[in-house]
Amino acid sequence: MIRTVVASALLVVGTGLIAISALGLIRLPDVYNRMNAVAKAGSLGLICVLLAVLLLMPGVRTAVVVLVAVGLQLVSAPVGGYALARAAYRARSPLADSTRYDELAGRVPGGERPEGGG
Repeated sequence: MIRTVVASALLVVGTGLIAISALGLIRLPDVYNRMNAVAKAGSLGLICVLLAVLLLMPGVRTAVVVLVAVGLQLVSAPVGGYALARAAYRARSPLADSTRYDELAGRVPGGERPEGGG
């Protein structure tokens, strides 16, 4: 009974975080903010859903699969987000107008930005 309630709460939190991540993908002003929303909220949401699955289907095989999936998610999401943000920066994707300054200007090849915020 308690396990089902906790799993249901994790499912609601996980799907809520994934929905917030999707909303951030639509509403945020530039590619850097969008990637941050998807990488963080989406990853945490997926981990909550996987933990709920582990609670609903307890077993050694499920635990191994969930732990491997959570570990891979925790390793791959930050690395993928960093690589995509670096590629967007080098491709001169414009910064949002609310960006106050660009710390990488002049330090990263492709960092010279004639247009955009910053």
